[in-house]
Formats: sequence, structure tokens, C-alpha cells
Amino acid sequence: MLHRLADRHRAPPDPRRSADAQDAALIARVARGDLPAFEAFYRSYHARLDRFLGLMTRRRSVVEEALNDTMLVVWNRSATYNGLSKVSTWVFAIAYRTALKALRSQEEPAAQPEADEHPSGLLGPEQQHSDRQGRAALARALEGLSGEQRSVLVLTYFHDLPYAEIAQIVDCPVDTVKTRAFHGRRRLRALLSGELQDWL
Repeated sequence: MLHRLADRHRAPPDPRRSADAQDAALIARVARGDLPAFEAFYRSYHARLDRFLGLMTRRRSVVEEALNDTMLVVWNRSATYNGLSKVSTWVFAIAYRTALKALRSQEEPAAQPEADEHPSGLLGPEQQHSDRQGRAALARALEGLSGEQRSVLVLTYFHDLPYAEIAQIVDCPVDTVKTRAFHGRRRLRALLSGELQDWL
């Protein structure tokens, strides 16, 4: 009876905490050379990293290079994960540094976004056209920011991360993250027009 009462008052499990625990367990297995664990980790993070890197730059070659290099670091250096941050913070920090390095080494012009990059069957033709135009305008505006400002805004608005976690990812103080976000938003407002300003 007391067991049941205790169970009723117990808080439901936090899905983020269980995801963090699963990630940590996978990384521990990867550190032991477990290839199936690495494949599961890769599948879990591929889409998130692709989105993050794709918003940092429209250059698909850079995105693919940085994503592959990030996963190579995870495979080779998983034993260095010390548990002081969430696994996702550790991985995004690797991706951030890898992307900046790849951007510095790439010199080809930025690729233009494909017209039908993210089609949606739920939207009518006019809405799809407007949506594509909005995404293209946002991508062009993000390209106008410094890499540091762009990454902070992408992590804030598209990955919904708090400033403290972003500070760990980009390896700078929280106040610096706030400053980059402030100046990045101000720059985006200058580059964007119309309704796209509303998300800032």
C-alpha cells in the first residue's frame, strides 16, 4: 500500500534525462569499440547535426565534410567524453569547431538552395512558394553574419538551447554568447524585411 502511494507521488521520468542517459550509455559502448553502438549514435544525431550545420552554411560540401569529421571524432575520441556536460553539448561543440575549420578551408561560392528542398504536401502552391522564399531569405541573411553570431542564433532558435549550454558548445562565457546573439539579431533585422523579422 505504501509502495503504491509513493509511486503516485513520484514525478514522471524526465524524457530529456533518459535521452541523456541513453546517449551516455551509447558513448561508453562506442569508447569500447562497439560498432553497432556507434551506428545507433550516428542515426540518432545525423539529422540534428545536418540541420545545425546546414544553418551555419549553405555549402553542402562543408556540411557533409563537417558532419563526417564530427562523427569521426566521436568514434576516435569517445573515451575522452568525461560526463561534465550532456553528450549532445559535447557533440555539438565538436561539430561547431569542425564547421568553423571547414569553412576556413573552403573557398568555393556558397551553394544556392534548391527550390524544392523541403516540400510540404500540407501547403498549397502559394504557401509553398512563400515558404521557400522565406527559407531562402533567411539562409541568405544567416550567411551575412559572422560564423560566431550565426552559430549562436542557430543553436538558440533552431535547437532551442539555453545560453549556458551554447556557451559550453562554443567555448566562451555566457555573456559573450548573449552579446553575439544581440548583435546577430540586430544584423539579421537589417538584412531581413517583412514578416521574417517577427521571429527575432
